[in-house]
Amino acid sequence: MPLRNTGLKRPKLDWKFLQRFYSILKILFPSWSNQNVLMFATLLGVTILVQLVIYQVGLIPSQFYGVLSQKNYGKFQELVSFAILLILINSVLKSVEQYICSLLYVSWRESLTEDLHRDYFWGRVYYTLNVLRKDIDNPDQRISQDAERLCKQLSSMASRLVISPFTISYYTLQCFNNTGWIGLLSIFGYFVIGTVVNKILMGPIVLTLIEQEKLEGDFRFKHMQIRVNAESAAFYRAGKVECMRTNWRLQRLLRTQRSLMNKELWLYIKSQSFFYVSPPFGVNTFDYLGSILSYVVIAIPIFAGVYDGMTPGELSSLVSKNAFVCIYLINCFTQLIDLSTTLSDVAGYTHRIGELREVIIDIGRKQCDCDPALGEAYNFDSDGEFLNSSSGTAFVLQQLSYKCPLSEELLVKELSLKICQDTHLLLVGNTGTGKTSLLRVLNRLWEPSNGSVEMTTFFGPRGILFLPQKPYLTDGTLREQVIYPLKDIYPAAGSVDDERILQYLELAGVSSLIKRTGGLDEKVDWNWYDVLSPGEMQRLCFARLFYLQPKFAVLDEATSALTEEAEGQLYRTCKQLGMTLVSLGHRSSLEKYHDVMLRLCGGGQWELTKLKMEKHNQN
Repeated sequence: MPLRNTGLKRPKLDWKFLQRFYSILKILFPSWSNQNVLMFATLLGVTILVQLVIYQVGLIPSQFYGVLSQKNYGKFQELVSFAILLILINSVLKSVEQYICSLLYVSWRESLTEDLHRDYFWGRVYYTLNVLRKDIDNPDQRISQDAERLCKQLSSMASRLVISPFTISYYTLQCFNNTGWIGLLSIFGYFVIGTVVNKILMGPIVLTLIEQEKLEGDFRFKHMQIRVNAESAAFYRAGKVECMRTNWRLQRLLRTQRSLMNKELWLYIKSQSFFYVSPPFGVNTFDYLGSILSYVVIAIPIFAGVYDGMTPGELSSLVSKNAFVCIYLINCFTQLIDLSTTLSDVAGYTHRIGELREVIIDIGRKQCDCDPALGEAYNFDSDGEFLNSSSGTAFVLQQLSYKCPLSEELLVKELSLKICQDTHLLLVGNTGTGKTSLLRVLNRLWEPSNGSVEMTTFFGPRGILFLPQKPYLTDGTLREQVIYPLKDIYPAAGSVDDERILQYLELAGVSSLIKRTGGLDEKVDWNWYDVLSPGEMQRLCFARLFYLQPKFAVLDEATSALTEEAEGQLYRTCKQLGMTLVSLGHRSSLEKYHDVMLRLCGGGQWELTKLKMEKHNQN
């Protein structure tokens, strides 16, 4: 299954990988005084101690040969005690090493994920990436899962990669002293051959791994879609068709996994998902050949007569010592070869996360160029109070033309309009004429095709707020639903007035939620979308609007699930609180709450009418 055409090079171990990996390292190690640097330095220190202990443990067998050949019982007891002590120390150091790796994994994941979150949630990047851009698959999976797996893989291999040059250098010197050039060149030649073979086998794996992760995200998204829309699907009795479509996504995923397993057949693989495959041909071959090669290397000086003057006991001790040095040097190289599969996983995750970061940064840069004040969503004074807008105008539209980003046909042509305070505007038109699209353009979610849109009042409480067509309820308490999005973004905005919240819940007609939830600050263990009816969700969003009290409220069919009587009560309350309304709706009953009506006629045409007065402008 080919990857989507992203316009980027096919991911592999190349210069692009190094660039992306380096950019990620700068996030994991932002400064020399950062805790990640300190933990990694501690890990290196512990790893060095482990290597020193392993060296001493490796010499123990040769010492046993010497002691036993001499039948020295006292030294034998001392050697046994020393060996047990080394083993205990090695066990403790190994546990500490694993513990520090785990801490590094958690700390790295925190740093990388929060960095992705900062850019992902900046401005409207998350909207553009999920709705308008189609070149990045499953950004949620890349942030939540791929970042986690990358950090786990790095924590498992980082210390080995960094310490390997030192251990290889030391054991290379020891091997040269014991076996000479012939033995050393044999071991290095063995490593070069193993590296080339693994490079050839590893090449196709990176791309397949990336495709597998994409399909994992698609499969998980399908289940999330069912979870979110379970009631709607149940009304359609759509269990069988959804089962078929979900199984289809599963089969695509499994085919790719089988392909990946076939390509990894010749490599040592330990899958990061949910299955384990024992070491197959490639690594088994190098592991077992390495053990045989060590004795071949040792045999060269023995058969050459270098050690003819030694007794059998001394020769056994020497062979044991030299065998350990050669085998451990080969083991150091073998570990690097074994890391090839881990490195291919790291490359795959690095490309996915690096590609995501590049697109996110590019989107953010373009949006910042188009809207320099994008990040200034809410305005507060030095005491944490909302600033009042000095402008009596919300939007100024000049010769505005816009279209759907995925279409070339204009929805509206050359619309000129000024939305002012105390002049309530009603937006009407048939389905597909661009009503909600106009609100997207006003909120800068979409860019206009021609003309200009100027927001002359700041966005937020005491300024302009939008109520979207689909009510959005966050996770949290009832209080957090009403004051959203203030608490988590601006905790210094001032204390929340419980009396006001209760008053606005009453005005919105959802005061019964206080009893159902157990209070404003009681945690609920259910999904708001599953418990509340569509009408209750819309009422709760109006309670939020009453609390935030913007000067201008843009309502996108915000009362479609309510009766005309309830709708009238909510609209009258908005006016009593001083809000100027910009409403989108189909009901004729809305006209009495507005002063001007903008009708979108389709084909780019529009007409502006003063309600209860003659039509005064038509395009």
